[in-house]
Amino acid sequence: MEQKKWLLLVLSLMISTTIFAQQEVNSIEELLPYLKQNNANVKLAPGTYTVTAKDVKKGKFKEFTNILNHKVYVLFLFQGNNSTYDFTDVTINVETAVFNAFTDYDDFYEVQTIGNNNVIKNMTLVDVGTVYDYPKEGACNIVMDGANNRIEGFHVSTKGSYPYGYGETFGKGGRNVIKHYKHSACLVRGFKNHVKNTTVIHRSYGHAIFMQAADQPIIEGCYVEGEMRSSDDMLAEEGTGSDGDKAGFMTYWGYKLPSGYMMCLGEEGIRAYNGGETVINGKEYKRGTSNPTILNCTVKNMRAGVTLTHATGKKYVRGTTAIGCQRGFCIGSGDIIDCYADTQHGPALGVDYERDEGMNAEITLLPYEGKSYNGMGCAAMVIGSNHKVVLKSLIPEGKTDQDLTIKIGGNNNSIGMKGKDQNYYAGNNIIHNFTAHPLELDDNAKSNHGISASEVTDEGFNNHIFKKDIQLQLKTIK
Repeated sequence: MEQKKWLLLVLSLMISTTIFAQQEVNSIEELLPYLKQNNANVKLAPGTYTVTAKDVKKGKFKEFTNILNHKVYVLFLFQGNNSTYDFTDVTINVETAVFNAFTDYDDFYEVQTIGNNNVIKNMTLVDVGTVYDYPKEGACNIVMDGANNRIEGFHVSTKGSYPYGYGETFGKGGRNVIKHYKHSACLVRGFKNHVKNTTVIHRSYGHAIFMQAADQPIIEGCYVEGEMRSSDDMLAEEGTGSDGDKAGFMTYWGYKLPSGYMMCLGEEGIRAYNGGETVINGKEYKRGTSNPTILNCTVKNMRAGVTLTHATGKKYVRGTTAIGCQRGFCIGSGDIIDCYADTQHGPALGVDYERDEGMNAEITLLPYEGKSYNGMGCAAMVIGSNHKVVLKSLIPEGKTDQDLTIKIGGNNNSIGMKGKDQNYYAGNNIIHNFTAHPLELDDNAKSNHGISASEVTDEGFNNHIFKKDIQLQLKTIK
């Protein structure tokens, strides 16, 4: 009897080993069938593989998803469960002509997960073409549906949108001065999906990493890098016959593009939305984003480092850095812990709406090289209520741009709100300013408390923020 049990155990272990032993395949054709399997463990042989429009027209790639009547063609559709796919030392080039090789579709994705509990790792995914090779419909490099999937160790080079070179000047979708054909890098949906240690080099009008219909998404250890251009440089196209010139540089905000701003040519580095659609275990959901976590990421030269204003539930950002962005952090409510940002192209911290409350933010301001191009004229902008904000500094003494202020209430003067009457106020906030930037309280700011290491201008009501000679820039105040 004991011998029989032993034999059954050995047989069980052999079967388990067989199921999970890694299988190496040598071509994309060999790989594709495994994407539908459960418990697969597959490695694509190292090398460079190229997807062309001719491949699509020959029927090599014919998978599509249809979520809430939204038809999407996908190059690599991961449909199985509990599988691991290893792309170490693999580069997959996608020619930009592929964007428009499909017919009768709403969107095009390069990679999509709709199964559960899968790990897809170490793929280098490159759009091959120019930044102007745009999709006639929407496009995205990576989309995550399903539950508990992880994209890890990817290196994504995103390219191809229209118009490129103007950022949000002529619209973001919906109401546009110039019709847009956008292309984002990574969309996280579903339940507990995770993007880890992934690099996005973003040269496209669209978001780098964004969340829709996602519950408990995690963005961890990622590096995002976009491209900036000054509004002055855009305006210098006048008389050249460019797209901006033909539009007379009249923005979708209703006025001519102002000079003096630095603008990202893409959109947000990391962003959450309050709408979207997803599929989990074959069931379709239409909902917003809830409970996002952002850990140890770096975002450079994007419209914002991290924007979570429209997410709900617990919002948590830790150990994350925003460099050269139009705005560093903006989450409305929730926690920003041990984070860093510079103010070269915009404020390190912002709050979008007067109704936002309950943000706990600890941000250290970083030095930067080169000219300041901060059109908003502020190092931070706080409105709303019941926030606790601690601003510290790693900027050497005497190197702070004194023209930038920390504003409590008032007009934010961002490029999309310039000249508009906002009349915001901030009430019942705690503000500790351990930087050399002057602190300004607008005439609508009321009932704010705290201390400041620099000058305080108070035009508000019942505020108690006092200048003190303190050397606590790097010390956390509890």
